Amino acid sequence: MDNLRAHDLFGDGDLGQFIASAPTSFPAEYVEEFQNCFDRAPPVPYSEIESILREELQRPLDSVYEYIDPVPIASASIAQVHGARLKSSQKDVVIKVLKPGIEDTLVADLNFIYLVARVLEFLSPELERTSLVAIIKDIKESMLEEVDFRKEAVNMEAFQRYIEAMGFDRQAKSPFVYQHCSTKRVLTMERLYGVPLTDLDSIRSLVPDPELTLVTALNVWFGSLISCESFHADVHAGNLWLLRDGRVGFIDFGIVGRISPRTWAAMEIFLASFATEDYNAMASALSEMGATGNDIDVDSFAKDLQNIFSSLQQELDTEIIVAAARSSDAAAVSANVVVDERQMNALFLDLVSFLIF
Repeated sequence: MDNLRAHDLFGDGDLGQFIASAPTSFPAEYVEEFQNCFDRAPPVPYSEIESILREELQRPLDSVYEYIDPVPIASASIAQVHGARLKSSQKDVVIKVLKPGIEDTLVADLNFIYLVARVLEFLSPELERTSLVAIIKDIKESMLEEVDFRKEAVNMEAFQRYIEAMGFDRQAKSPFVYQHCSTKRVLTMERLYGVPLTDLDSIRSLVPDPELTLVTALNVWFGSLISCESFHADVHAGNLWLLRDGRVGFIDFGIVGRISPRTWAAMEIFLASFATEDYNAMASALSEMGATGNDIDVDSFAKDLQNIFSSLQQELDTEIIVAAARSSDAAAVSANVVVDERQMNALFLDLVSFLIF
């Protein structure tokens, strides 16, 4: 960010959290900078953390934990994490504690941003086509879920059930949640030992094939899109760990996404319609997925789609380039189809205009 750090510009406020939580809506350099600074937010004094724990758990802390490390493992904008050990089972755990005052500040700031978006759409109706208000509403709901650790616990448990049901328990894991010492503002969970997937040198020392680890993580995540109640919507290398036993650990389930069965059914119809060239089915599926306005004429939209794909098949100028390579013992021939990039761009713009207008 041109010699200025995100923290220096915006501190640890909710505007920065808003930008960091919407990676597709803001420039990548800003998103990356804010995500970095939220992993390094100033820690809250342990005395305040201890007070929150007592208030939330409603019992002496030494009856729950053998010890709590007063030095935080991590301090982000919303929460602070401390290492600890349970008194009853002697299991190593981490305690995620919501920082004081965060929820009230977050609600006020997000409501203000939402109001500004509504005013902008009112003053400039053209902005309605960008779905600005809808996007901000989704981000607002997602961020408010992030400060309710009961929902994060539910998300984590659902993901672990998915891992076990799909037989991925030898490849992946999410932390076990200790419900008896977890509340809306406190989340006590199993401590996973390993290294983040950003630490390539450590990964190479643990496994012979780092790429296979990444493929495993992607396979598990993609499977959750279909087979899990919710999917991890904040998947970056910092939230994916290579554990000591070789499994991939998924952590931080504060932000998740959900795809309804209705949307999945529409996606299946949409994909099948390509093979059958059933443009009415394609138009209906796109409408069902919310890619069009509610008042769209499906028959007319189907004809528009047919015109678009007919252009792809008939009007697009193509050139086939054949390359031959010969050696002493074999010959190989390859071919590439080259299209006019300007024509392709024009066709895609036509399709987008049908969806938007």
